[in-house]
Parts: sequence; C-alpha cells; structure tokens
Amino acid sequence: MRNWISASALMVVLAAPAAAQDVPAGAYKLDKHHASLTFTVNHLGFSNYTAQFTSFDVALELDPKNPAAAKLTATIDPKSLDLPAPPEGFKDELLGPNWLDAAKYPEMTFTSTKVEVTGEKTATVTGDFTLHGVTKPVTLEVTFNGGYPGMPEMDPQARVGFSAKGVLKRSEFGVAYGVPAPGTTMGVSDEVQIAIEAELNGPPLGK
Repeated sequence: MRNWISASALMVVLAAPAAAQDVPAGAYKLDKHHASLTFTVNHLGFSNYTAQFTSFDVALELDPKNPAAAKLTATIDPKSLDLPAPPEGFKDELLGPNWLDAAKYPEMTFTSTKVEVTGEKTATVTGDFTLHGVTKPVTLEVTFNGGYPGMPEMDPQARVGFSAKGVLKRSEFGVAYGVPAPGTTMGVSDEVQIAIEAELNGPPLGK
C-alpha cells in the first residue's frame, strides 16, 4: 500500500465529511509511517522536557455503529527511547535499573477495558497499562480525527486517525528515582504527560 496521496486526491479527502460511519467495522492496525508517541516531564521546574518512543504497535477492533465496544491493544519497546540531543550516556541511564530497566522489562503494554463515548468525535478509553513490571489503570482522552473506507489505487484500505492524551504518575509504576521532594521542583516530575497521534489501516476497500 502506498503511504502518500496525490494533491488532487488529498483535496477530495479534505472535502469529504470525516464521520465515523464512513468507515467499515473490522480490525485496524497501526500505520507506523503516520504515528508518534511522545511523553513530557517537568525538569527542575525550568522546562517541560519531551521525548518519544519510536517502536510501538497498535491493534484496534472497531465497529463505528457501536464505538463503546471497541477493543484496543498496544505494545511499546522501551529500548526505542529517542531523546533530543542527549548527553553521552544519558539514554543508557534512562534505560537502566533506576528508570525504565529495559533489560528486565523489555515491553510496555496497554489493553483497553472500557470505552466511554463523550461526544460526537471524543471518547475516554480506560485500560490496563503495564510499565516496569507494574500494571495499573490509565485513562486516555481520545479524539477521532476522521476516516474513510479507502481510495481506489491510492489507498485501497480503510483508514482512521486518532489523537490521544493521558497522564500517569511514574512512581505508581515503581519508577520513583529523581521525583522532587514535596514542595520542591528539584528533579524530574512524577507526573508524565502522554500524547499519541496515530493513523490505522483497516479492511480493504469494498469489504
């Protein structure tokens, strides 16, 4: 499948209504060419430091007529951590025992347990998130950005797009190293902001 769309085809897509009912029910898989997973922590109270994981996968079972029944699973490779201009040894430190301990815990996972529709294009997705060997519920606020059943020759599979945001406390997952003492900002915040942008491919056109 091609992952580009001509200018004329793109104009057709942009002019079309981005409604959930336009896409077929079925299994959807992440288009890794059009996806990002970033996280942000506060550093010393001076900045909101943002980094990302570059290797992750998502599977979605979706019925547009019954979005509350959607099922979502995701896996993340912590070793795919990508940092902006890291000092020498910094990435190894974050992957080491004090932080992600990627050698011992080589995968993070998310499995949805509840989908609550909150608007025409929004939903709250709660799921079990496993990080550092600890599993706890995490909630994502999800926006449906649009989709279509496919485009002949250009993009012959259904496609949907979502944005999602969430927050977790890393100390609850056993990653408490460097959390600032109460009343201070000297360290790296316990709170981690998560942002996801994802397009997913679904059933072939006409199926």
